[in-house]
Amino acid sequence: MSKGTRVTVATTWLDGCSGCHMSFLDMDERLVDLAEQIDIVYSPFVDAKELPEQVDLGILEGSISNEEDLHKAREFRARCKVLLSLGDCAVNGNVPAMRNPFKLDDVIERAYRDNVDLNPQIPTEGVPRLLATVRPVHGVVDVDIFVPGCPPQADAIHYVLTELIAGRTPDPSQVTRFGA
Repeated sequence: MSKGTRVTVATTWLDGCSGCHMSFLDMDERLVDLAEQIDIVYSPFVDAKELPEQVDLGILEGSISNEEDLHKAREFRARCKVLLSLGDCAVNGNVPAMRNPFKLDDVIERAYRDNVDLNPQIPTEGVPRLLATVRPVHGVVDVDIFVPGCPPQADAIHYVLTELIAGRTPDPSQVTRFGA
């Protein structure tokens, strides 16, 4: 990213709790400073519903658990110059990947039939098809920067973003770790 020009940023969450985006918001007043340097062009934070063709920085939170997650990750990789994997779910699969040791059919039965008291049924419409295993983002697309943490603290996210905006390559291990 080049210093002195506004950086376009796209974010989305995949399978996870969206806590990383909440940490992003925890930057508080520093968000005002960032707003002078970046344009958030796609995010759960904004109304834009389509990912632009060319984005400077893409930020993915969450793991790849279903067909929709897979499509979003591939689309972000194709359209973002730099792709950042934010949080332990994106970096290593974390909690969503806890289903991986089990057969997918058993997981679906448990969730939609065994644990339901009223009208147990497996949804067939409006729900993306689950993948056989949950994967971290880099398990399906190339990732440029990994920022672990559950969630990463606002200070760590701010450090990474300001380094990228300044045209430097951040070292997230200086400010965060898995489970931090």
